[in-house]
Order: sequence, then C-alpha cells, then structure tokens
Amino acid sequence: MSEEQGMGREERILRVTKHVLTRIIRETATAPGMKHPLSEQTIDDMRQCLFLISEREKELVEGRGGSMDLRPQLPGDRTRPEDEVVVSLDSIRRRTE
Repeated sequence: MSEEQGMGREERILRVTKHVLTRIIRETATAPGMKHPLSEQTIDDMRQCLFLISEREKELVEGRGGSMDLRPQLPGDRTRPEDEVVVSLDSIRRRTE
C-alpha cells in the first residue's frame, strides 16, 4: 500500500500544497546580497501558509491517534537487543584463491 492510499483527500491537498510552496521557495532562492524577486509580504505569507499546513497536518494525524514524532529508525536505534546480531570482524576472513 502506498503512503498516499492511507491519506484522506484533505491530507493529499495539504501535501501537494506544501510541496508546491516549498518548490517555489527553492526555485526563487537568490544568492546572498541579491534582491529577492518576491516581496517581504509575499515571503511572510508563504511562511504563514506553511505554518498553517503543518498545524492542520498535525491535527489530522493526532485525530487518527497517530503522532508527528515518528522518525526513521536506523539499525542502531532498535529497542529490542534480541534483534541485534553482533559479528566479530575477526571472524571475517579474506578468501585466498
């Protein structure tokens, strides 16, 4: 099941809107010292939109009983030691042909 199949229509709209806004921000970024093509008011409005999108996403996830604190787990982050396998480097030998 893809990630989007578990989402409602509103969540998909929020995701696409956030994606478009962040793409605009990246594509209009200027080098330091150059005048930005967007006005300060427009930049502030975009920040406010992203903030509102994030807040609504959080409400929707928490309404489903989920959490926004989920992070990818790396192999070293396992909480069950019995899942870990330790291999000694001494046990790895180079094959000689």
